[in-house]
Formats: sequence, structure tokens, C-alpha cells
Amino acid sequence: MGGDGHRPVRVVVADDQTVVREGIVMLLGLLPGVEVVGSAADGLEAVRQVAEHAPDIVLMDLRMPRCDGVEATRRIRAEYPATQVVVLTTFGDDDSLFPALQAGARGYLTKDAGGEEIVQAMRNVISGHAGLSPQVQRRLLERLASGAGPAADGAGAGGWAGPRALPDGLTAREAEVLALVAEGMSNGEIARRLHVSTATVKTHINNLFAKAGLRDRTQAMRYAFRHGIAQPPGPQRG
Repeated sequence: MGGDGHRPVRVVVADDQTVVREGIVMLLGLLPGVEVVGSAADGLEAVRQVAEHAPDIVLMDLRMPRCDGVEATRRIRAEYPATQVVVLTTFGDDDSLFPALQAGARGYLTKDAGGEEIVQAMRNVISGHAGLSPQVQRRLLERLASGAGPAADGAGAGGWAGPRALPDGLTAREAEVLALVAEGMSNGEIARRLHVSTATVKTHINNLFAKAGLRDRTQAMRYAFRHGIAQPPGPQRG
């Protein structure tokens, strides 16, 4: 498999779990026509790797610290359009799938995919087609058949419906965390709700506080209400 029929497809692997990342790199290294040119432990590093190596494809995990896979995909597709993104993630739910596709991913696989399926997805994307697993194709067809758009289900795990344009450069994940902060959840409660570590939640909160110029959770709550990221509680009834 070659990007232009002569040279191997050049790939960057982005995943925050070292053992998973190294395993994917090792697997790809055994495949003919594939050259792994870089690996990254978070979205920011993935963008830097693309800038440095100009790969054909990034195999992108979604839930990573500092900059998640959706935001990294959006940046890569905006700044380096010659590089395609194939998501390779544990999560096949709508709240993970549709934001990634809207950000510009051309392929979407879950981590139970085998080497052949990964190669086929990369072949499809290089050829200008979508590289979607059968399960993902089925989800898309179900949504289209129901007449629902990608965001029609409304709120995701954090109760935030996801407006297309977020204020102050917030990522979708940061907005989701902010909505949960506005609900009064602690970092530990947010971590359990989103199935991530408390350290990851702290990173998201620090990032969104810095972007929005917020000092504390009270300001964050007001900010979330003002921008429609969370809804203020209604009046109490006796």
C-alpha cells in the first residue's frame, strides 16, 4: 500500500496510553507499505508531529490530555489538509463518533479492529473514500434513516448539546467538563461521569479557565450559563 503507488504510506500514531501506542506502532511496522514516522502521547504533540513529518495519515485516539483527539483533528485538517485522520478509539458511541467526523476525520475504527481492518481503512482514506468500520457505518445509516443530524440527540454525557462554535477557543471536551462544573460536580465526580482520570479533568479545567480568563468555579458557572453551555436551575417550587 503506497500513498502514491510508489512510496509507503507515512503514518503518525497518537494515543496517550504508552502500551497501546507502542503496540500500534509495532503492528504497523510489520505491515508492508506502511512507514510509521512519528508517535504522540496527546493532541498537541500529534499536531507537532504532523508539522514536522507531513504524514499521509494520523491514527488518532480521541480521549487524550492537553488537547483531545477531536480538537487535534480539527487543527490538523485546518492547518495541514494533505494529512488525513483516521480515528482509532475505544469508544464507538455517538458522542465520540460524530464530533470526530465533524472535525474532519475521514476514518473511524474502534480498538478491537485487526491489522487488516486498519490497513483497509487507510487504503480507503488514501483513495479518497471513507474508512469506517461496519459498526460505524451502521450507526451513520441508523441516524440518517431516523432523520437525525449528528447533534440531534441533544446533550451528551455532560448535559451539553454542543453548539457548532464555542467561545474563546474551547474544545468540545472542555465545554463538556465546564457544563459539569456548572452542575456543581467535583473533579472526582466529573472523572467518574466521563470515565477519565481526575488528573485529566484538572487539565481540562485549567485549560478552559486559562482560555476563558476564569479565576474560580463561580465565575465558570456564570460563564457557562452566559454562553449557553449549561442551563441555570429553574425556580424552586414549594
